[in-house]
Amino acid sequence: MSEYASMEKSALTAACQTLSEAYAAFKAQGLSLNMARGKPGSEQLNISNDMFSVITADTDFTSEDCPDCRNYGNLTGLESARQLFANLLGVEPKNVFVGGNSSLNMMFDTIACMMEQGNSGEKPWNQQGAIKFLCPAPGYDRHFGVTQYFGIEMIPVPMTENGPDMDLVEKLVSSDASIKGIWCVPKYSNPQGITYSDETVRRFAALKPAAKDFRIMWDNAYIIHDINDTPDSLLNIFDEVKKTGNEDMVLEFCSTSKITFPGAGVAAMAASENNLAILKKRYNFQTIGYDKINMLRHVNYFKNLDGVLAHMQKHRAVLEPRFNMVLDILDKELSGLGIASWTKPNGGYFVSIDVMEGCAKRVVALCKEAGVILTGAGATYPYGKDPKDSNIRLAPTYPPVEELEKAMNIFCICVKMAAIEQLTK
Repeated sequence: MSEYASMEKSALTAACQTLSEAYAAFKAQGLSLNMARGKPGSEQLNISNDMFSVITADTDFTSEDCPDCRNYGNLTGLESARQLFANLLGVEPKNVFVGGNSSLNMMFDTIACMMEQGNSGEKPWNQQGAIKFLCPAPGYDRHFGVTQYFGIEMIPVPMTENGPDMDLVEKLVSSDASIKGIWCVPKYSNPQGITYSDETVRRFAALKPAAKDFRIMWDNAYIIHDINDTPDSLLNIFDEVKKTGNEDMVLEFCSTSKITFPGAGVAAMAASENNLAILKKRYNFQTIGYDKINMLRHVNYFKNLDGVLAHMQKHRAVLEPRFNMVLDILDKELSGLGIASWTKPNGGYFVSIDVMEGCAKRVVALCKEAGVILTGAGATYPYGKDPKDSNIRLAPTYPPVEELEKAMNIFCICVKMAAIEQLTK
């Protein structure tokens, strides 16, 4: 196919007429297709339904460190659950705090704790004047929402194929004590599906922040969410910070939200003993212990890390065809036109596409009018402001396969229409 930029205006106009007819035909169907969030579909949720039979009236609710999991107590979680997450994250159980169902909740609490209690012997962040956070972009909109909620200034940092631009990260962190942290999704980043290179992880571990209370928020949401035979490998940042003496700099988060049930999973945090001591002061007042029955359910169901990894192969069987379909349609419909580029991740939950500059909002609007809901244009940047208005996050997991195929065909029509509109202005 010819690149749109090289085509005569008359040829573009004719192409747009054909596209408009196809678009009108889809629009007339009154569709309601949703690709807005990275939610597991029903087929994935069904994979874990056997968990409902793990806990019964005859279950032994005792645990090695808990006389009765139905009662109060065990602030940091059941020891067996801490061990399971320790094996997943590659840390010691003593460095693991197992909480409720949401890692985002734990991240929010962590920022709130630093705002109100402080760390590393420094004043609480809310007593230090204006503070800032680095935000790799494109990135996760909910991370940006947390920092914006607390009134923390967000500084975008460009993403590269190896992770955040570390030259810029090192420069900013070492020169500005008002920069208190950075958000990271180190494996299969949201939305691009990039895994940080070994060099990037080592450079994070070796940072020399001007602020003693600088923290890396290491959201390892997709740590075992591989979707093909060539999975990415991520260096263990806790091994690296031990070498640099920066153990207090990293807080790592994960959950079973996309392993079992998003509304009823288990979340965990890994941190140094110093960081956990600070956070436990907050949690001591906030709760008398999280849902240990759910922790016990997960431990009894999976038994060990091998059980979790075997379970993830069932998810892969559902997700791999979906991602292949999305990428095949993008290749078939948009390759060679010079109007879009996209990532081809080995795991995670998203495909990131960059359309022509100035076209993302138009594409999303056209899709919505045709009955396809996408994540809002700009959502992958702090304050919802994509400077190029080009990035769109595609979430292939939730729609049934037949709906996904239809949604992707509509999406590609909209990308082409928006590009031609831009070129023929």
